[in-house]
Amino acid sequence: MTDDDKIRCVWPGADPLYRAYHDEEWGVPERDDRALYEKLILDGFQAGLSWITILRKRDAFRAAFDSFDPEKIALYGPDKVETLMQNAGIVRNRAKIEAAIVSARAYLKIQEGPGFSNYLWDFVDGKPVQNAYRHSSEIPAQTELSLRLSKDLKSKGFNFCGPTIIYAFCQAIGMVNDHLVTCWRHAECAALAKRT
Repeated sequence: MTDDDKIRCVWPGADPLYRAYHDEEWGVPERDDRALYEKLILDGFQAGLSWITILRKRDAFRAAFDSFDPEKIALYGPDKVETLMQNAGIVRNRAKIEAAIVSARAYLKIQEGPGFSNYLWDFVDGKPVQNAYRHSSEIPAQTELSLRLSKDLKSKGFNFCGPTIIYAFCQAIGMVNDHLVTCWRHAECAALAKRT
């Protein structure tokens, strides 16, 4: 829903793709392991860039990275890295591409235990944090939660998962509801959190 009369968070502006992402995905509690891996990797690729840049390239990323299948990505070698470096549809950053591969291997290790979703959601006891910010300026770039989660992910072998990236990830996957209280999605995401 992208009706112009809806009151939203400021950041999607008038861009239809950004508004659709804000209205349909951002802040919705995500529990699917593979979807969580994809979002974490894309947030890593966002480092130093705007999210809309990644969003516009998301389909190309999915095609280039085998639909973000961690089992396939974990097997990528130097030839695949070079192929990805030639792909103009994605962000061609060798360190980020290699981080996706290393992180796929770390993800698979977690899958042998509690599973990625359970691992992540345990940091908030399975319940999304419900914030009540009225202005964008109140929203932090990182929090104690993102610092703890970032440190733990790094200890498990993940890369490009600093506390600022991880806070953006927590917002995106609905682990934290940072829709402004004036935004029509705040109450909806809060209600979704209760159902999960």
